[in-house]
Amino acid sequence: MSTEKEVVSVLQYLDNKTILVIGAAGFLGKIFVEKILRVAPKVRKVYLLLRASGEKTATERFNDEILGKDLFKVVKEKYGSNLNDILEKVTIVNGDICLDDMGLNKLDSELEHEMVQQLDAIVNLAATTNFDERYDVALGINTLGAANALNFSKRCAKVKVFVHVSTAYVCGEKPGLITETPYRMGETLNGAIGLDINQEKKLVKEKLSQLQATGASPETITQAMKDFGHTRAKVYGWPNTYVFTKAMGEMIVGANREDMSLVIIRPSIVTSTYKEPFPGWTEGIRTIDSLAVGYGTGKLTCFLGDLNAVSDVIPADMVVNTILVSMAAQAARQKETIYHVSSSMRNPFKNEKMPEIAYRYFTAKPWTNKEGKVVRVGKIEILGSIPSFHRYMTMHYVLPLKVMFLTICLDSCVIPTDRYS
Repeated sequence: MSTEKEVVSVLQYLDNKTILVIGAAGFLGKIFVEKILRVAPKVRKVYLLLRASGEKTATERFNDEILGKDLFKVVKEKYGSNLNDILEKVTIVNGDICLDDMGLNKLDSELEHEMVQQLDAIVNLAATTNFDERYDVALGINTLGAANALNFSKRCAKVKVFVHVSTAYVCGEKPGLITETPYRMGETLNGAIGLDINQEKKLVKEKLSQLQATGASPETITQAMKDFGHTRAKVYGWPNTYVFTKAMGEMIVGANREDMSLVIIRPSIVTSTYKEPFPGWTEGIRTIDSLAVGYGTGKLTCFLGDLNAVSDVIPADMVVNTILVSMAAQAARQKETIYHVSSSMRNPFKNEKMPEIAYRYFTAKPWTNKEGKVVRVGKIEILGSIPSFHRYMTMHYVLPLKVMFLTICLDSCVIPTDRYS
């Protein structure tokens, strides 16, 4: 539990600071930006690197996809008519983390010079979190994008800390205590031949060239690149393209940081906000949210899983608070520090707790469907094995369907003898 003195020191750290946020349009990025605007009115300036998308400019994306969200209603209420004074501290920068120098060399030279001379901290929250993303896309954002962001930070005269948000699952699928230690270039999880990121770049380029040379359709290319990423991840011991490319992102920033103070944040499963700016804010259906939605809407009655296993979840606002504390703690220390942000062993959320918690919540706050009807839920059943899952499906779905089918056949006086035997 943070003391009041520690909280004050973090807020004081933000006073008169100039910060670049990369990935501000993402889930965590929005919450991070909201927190700074809400609690640090004395921050000097916040630059947001945003990529123009389709017909939307970077500024239009900020107004629609960030400031226009309900997440910012507390900030708007707090400052009221003075909101514009706070927003004047925000500068939208049209750039792309996938480009060399993040595309900042295409900016107005005065703006680029201003950033290089004034930035105190850079926070990289940009990522594609799809487990089966195209390998070229995931490598470009999660790995090479991280390198581009770090390279720009090393050009900046005053930057004292570079924060890179990764994931706890770079550690792979292994039991026991996992320490907050860095991955190094060439490292693997299963003892395969040493991982070479430059070789992975080359393989991606060759694979794309081969597919394009055959005249493959865009859909075929997309699926092939997804499969290729999964295959490369498995070769080196990672379970999917997402965590594989995030692990390489850690390696590349760790190897190239020189004397830059580097903080790597590794959150586990990030869920909705716990307290700030208000409880329960989320965006879309994320990670385990699909289970909650399925249960709350009455469509999910059972779940296959280990009752004793831990679903390591962490509220998004706690991750954001960790980022801010780490910035204050590690600024100018010229070392690499890693923080795992998770419930871990201190406050584990075991699957056995899930049915009761879900039942209590959706009983107290039931879902209302599109027709305005309140959905009443029963207690969800967690099935600990495949045989128990088969028995459940047989009793609740297969047998009722057979009975219904036989009833229909009897009503029509036609009883087929070759079905459901």
